[in-house]
Amino acid sequence: MSTSSDFSNYINEGYASKGESIVLGGAILNGEAIADTFVKVTLKTLNRHGLIAGATGTGKTKTIQVLSEQLSSFGIPVLMMDIKGDFSGIAKEGEEKPFITERHAKINIPYATAAFPVELMSLSQQNGVRLRATVSEFGPVLFSRILDLNDTQAGVVSVIFKYCDDRKMPLLDLKDIKKVLNYITEEGKEEIEENYGKISTSTTGIILRKIIELEQQGGDLFFGEKSFEIDDLMRIDENGKGYVNIIRLTDIQDKPKLFSTFMLSLLAEIYQQMPEKGDADQPELVIFIDEAHLIFNEASKALLDQIETIIKLIRSKGIGVYFVTQNPMDVPASVLAQLGLKIQHALRAFTANDRQAIKQTADNYPTSKYYKTEDELTSLGIGEAFVTALNEKGVPTPLAATMMRAPMSRMDVLTDSEIAEINAKSKLVKKYAEEIDRESAYEMLTKKIDDANQQAEAQAEEETKAEERKSGEPSTASVIGKSVVKVVTSATFIRGVFGVLSKIFRK
Repeated sequence: MSTSSDFSNYINEGYASKGESIVLGGAILNGEAIADTFVKVTLKTLNRHGLIAGATGTGKTKTIQVLSEQLSSFGIPVLMMDIKGDFSGIAKEGEEKPFITERHAKINIPYATAAFPVELMSLSQQNGVRLRATVSEFGPVLFSRILDLNDTQAGVVSVIFKYCDDRKMPLLDLKDIKKVLNYITEEGKEEIEENYGKISTSTTGIILRKIIELEQQGGDLFFGEKSFEIDDLMRIDENGKGYVNIIRLTDIQDKPKLFSTFMLSLLAEIYQQMPEKGDADQPELVIFIDEAHLIFNEASKALLDQIETIIKLIRSKGIGVYFVTQNPMDVPASVLAQLGLKIQHALRAFTANDRQAIKQTADNYPTSKYYKTEDELTSLGIGEAFVTALNEKGVPTPLAATMMRAPMSRMDVLTDSEIAEINAKSKLVKKYAEEIDRESAYEMLTKKIDDANQQAEAQAEEETKAEERKSGEPSTASVIGKSVVKVVTSATFIRGVFGVLSKIFRK
C-alpha cells in the first residue's frame, strides 16, 4: 500500500521545475492535504492554453483569481472576460480569515494580502475603457464567418471589401457596409457589374439581414473608432506587476454573437500584430474566457474551425488562452486537445447524462494509482480540483487532487464608488472615451449619390433650355412648370383674400 511519503515524492518529482513556476496549492490524498507537496505550473508552458471547469459554486472564479494574481506578480498581463461580474475584487487587498489561515497551514504555503493593478473595460456603454474595432480590421473572411455566411454570400462580402479598398473608402462601422450593400444593388449596380461581376439582390438582402441581427445585439456599439490598440493590454505598472484587464460583460450575457465577435477579432488581431516569440521563458499575455460555452454553443462550423486554427497558432506569439466553463464537454474535442493545463473542480451528477459526462471527463485525464478519478470528481470540496499540467519538456504532469491556495485579493466585487475611482485614474479610459466618426464609405457614397442626382438635374435643365432656344418657344416642361407656379401663386392669393374677408365679417 502506498504511503503519503511515496505520494509526496511522486507529486514533487512530477511537478519539479528548473524555471519559475506558479504554485496552485497542495496535493490531496485520501481527502487530506499533504504538507509540502506542491502542485505547480511552470511559466514556460503557460502559452500552451488550458481549461478551468466545474459546477457552479465549486471555486472556478477563485482559481482564476489565484492564477491572475500569480501571473501579475511575475509581470505577466492578464485579460479576463468577466461575464458574471464577480472578478473585480482583485483590485483591492483581501482579508485574512480563519478558514484561509487554516487552509494555508494545511498545505504549508505562507499567506499575505495584496491588491493588483486593474483596468476595467467594456464592449457596451458601461463605465470603463471602451473597446472598439473597425469593419476593415476584421477583413472579409472573419467578418463573413461571424455572420455565418455561405460561400456565395462570403464572395459578395469580399467584393465589397475590394470595391471599397480600390476606391479608398474606409469601412469603419456597420452603417458603412450597409450603405455599400444598398449602393451595389441600386445606384452603383452598373458600375459593380462592369468591374466585379453581377451580384444578386437576394444575396445582398440576406447579408443585410445578418448585419442587422448583429447590430441588434450591440454590434453598432462595438464597430467603429477609436480602435483599441493591442499594446494597451501588455502594460506593467510601476511596481513591475502586470495589469489585470477585466472586460465587464454582465450586460451582454444574452448577446453571444457580440461576445464571440469580439473574442475572435481580438485573438486574430493579437495573432497578426504580435511577433513570434519561440520558446520563451514566460508568456506575454494570458487570456481567460469565462462562460466559454456561450461561444461554442452559437458557433458555426466555419467559426469553430477559425477558433481552432487561432488557438493552434497563437501560442507561438507567447499568448495563453484559458477556457472557463461548467462542463469540459462544452468545449469541442478539437479545441480540448490543444489545452495543456486542466483544472477540474467538482462535477454534480443529477441525471444519466450528467453521469455520462463525468465518465467522459475522467477519461480525459491521466490515469493514477492514487485516485479513482470518476468517483472523486463528484466528491471534491469547494476550492479543491484535479490538476494536470505540462512540465518543461511538454510532458503531462501526474494527476493531482489539489487544495487550491486562497486569493490574496478581495473575494468579492467592487462597489460603484470603487469602480468610479479606478476609472478616474485610468489613462486608457481617457484615451478611448472619444467616439470618432470620420469620413468613410457611408459619407463618401452619400456624397457620390447626391452629386450624381444634382448633375442629372442640371443636365435635364440644360437640355430643357437648349430645346427652348432651338424652337423659339418654351418647352413643354417649362410651360408645365410655369403653369404650376401660377396655379400655386393664384391659390395662395385667393386664400389670402378669403382670410382678410373672414376677419372683417367676424368684426
